[in-house]
Amino acid sequence: MIDQVLTGFQAMSAWEYVGVFFSLAYLILVMKESLWCWPAAFISTLIYTILFWQGALLLESVLSFYYLLMAIYGWWQWNKLNQTNNSKHGQKSIVSWSLSKHAIWIASATVTFIVLGYVMNEYTHAKMPYLDAFTTVFAVMTTYMVTQKVLENWLYWIVIDLASIFLYVEMNYYPTAILYVLYSGLAWQGFKIWQNQLPTKQLSTKQET
Repeated sequence: MIDQVLTGFQAMSAWEYVGVFFSLAYLILVMKESLWCWPAAFISTLIYTILFWQGALLLESVLSFYYLLMAIYGWWQWNKLNQTNNSKHGQKSIVSWSLSKHAIWIASATVTFIVLGYVMNEYTHAKMPYLDAFTTVFAVMTTYMVTQKVLENWLYWIVIDLASIFLYVEMNYYPTAILYVLYSGLAWQGFKIWQNQLPTKQLSTKQET
């Protein structure tokens, strides 16, 4: 397995390394609530969109293109709210969603990924369709949560990353699995950082739906 991991890293192209670099930069900048996380996300997702498309990984390419659009939306959303928000440092406050709101989002995403997984299982040659659908659907949902600075997005990412690690190991994508181990650790660190800032934000109150 170690040999496969080393071989996998050696096989990675220069563009893949650039994509990984900007992906890590994105995570670190999000932790710091820096608006520049979104340009980093745009660059990394642009690279992966092209790489996945060239590699005929069409669903992964479509998901990366979604991330690309969300990078643009995230920049616009954070910039807009920073200008109109009166909180300290002029930043949009981190918010924490109510349990009822989380329940609604989780239920909706669960139904969606089960239906998508069924379709992929019945009508495509996809491997591990339900797990693939789970990580895809919840990643789409959680990316939106990041644009809204929802504290719990980090916890969702930890679950998604752990599921992705299992998926990539089963598919023998060991270098990618190693990267996701790092991502999950950074996600936990991001949660602790945002959690510590939550009480000091003027608008960090539970959102009720």
